[in-house]
Amino acid sequence: MKNNPAITIHIKKALPQETEVFDTYWEFAFERQEIFFRRLSGTTTGLTCDPVLNKYRFTNVYRASDRVSQFLIRHVIYSGPMEAEELFFRVLLFKIFNKIETWKGLKKNLGKPLKFRHYCFQRYSKILAQMSQSETLYSGAYIMPSGKSTFGSPCKFKNHLRMIEFMMKERFPQQITEASSLGEVYRLLLKVPSIGPFLAYQYAVDLAYSPMTTADEMDFVQPGPGARDGIHKCFHTSGDYSEADIIRYMVDRQEEEFAKRNFPFKTLWGRRLTLIDCQNLFCEVDKYARIKHPQIRGVSGRKRIKQRFRLNPEPIDYLFPPKWALTVNP
Repeated sequence: MKNNPAITIHIKKALPQETEVFDTYWEFAFERQEIFFRRLSGTTTGLTCDPVLNKYRFTNVYRASDRVSQFLIRHVIYSGPMEAEELFFRVLLFKIFNKIETWKGLKKNLGKPLKFRHYCFQRYSKILAQMSQSETLYSGAYIMPSGKSTFGSPCKFKNHLRMIEFMMKERFPQQITEASSLGEVYRLLLKVPSIGPFLAYQYAVDLAYSPMTTADEMDFVQPGPGARDGIHKCFHTSGDYSEADIIRYMVDRQEEEFAKRNFPFKTLWGRRLTLIDCQNLFCEVDKYARIKHPQIRGVSGRKRIKQRFRLNPEPIDYLFPPKWALTVNP
């Protein structure tokens, strides 16, 4: 009696079911990237005919193109000692505040480069306390937990300095250099008291800009609250897809979706949209849809866009991680 040949059964996943906001996702990505290249060419007026993009502030399509990310790459990561310990210290010190002015102020008042080998809690605390009397230390891009329950101080920035000390003591720089993927870097950072899933993912991507890790943006994605809102607006149902699956679904389909709509999308000098870019696009489309598709609600139910567009005339000298091997051609 012959044995029956092995039968392989391919079970197809039920696909997410699109709403009209799904089309808006690709329209937004195309037009926002066009604005990026128009500004790069020197255009300062008439950047777009889209009334929503004209009125409100939206981040770039590629996360690494944004002003704060560019400052991080050029002036924080690739400006200073390149040992893992120093790289990690600089990246976390900058990203905890996520504000260019705070970094510049700290550096100016310290009177020397920001290096862990010169770090002194009392000195940094004194400078930050003085700065906080006249300016906001933290960016409004996202909320930083105070860390008081773990590190004990009623002063937020003191807790965050202690948090950095904790990571340095626990040899986080060395552990991250040994990590084999972005997901592993994320899980390491998630162990830090007061760092939740959203911040752990953002910091992991920031560290991946540096040469201290071989982690890649396509290794892993962690949807944030804004992205979840955007996903729920773009799809009636998610089918058999998780939120992370849906973000990867967008990455995989990008060329097809742009072509279907006759959008000649300009990549970042040959670099396709990655998981972090499509994750961020969901955040921005969530905001954009509050105006264009007010009838479609996300998870949070937010209705307004807070930040108005104001042109920053200061030019950006673009630099991307050398390991990306991009040839920037304005």
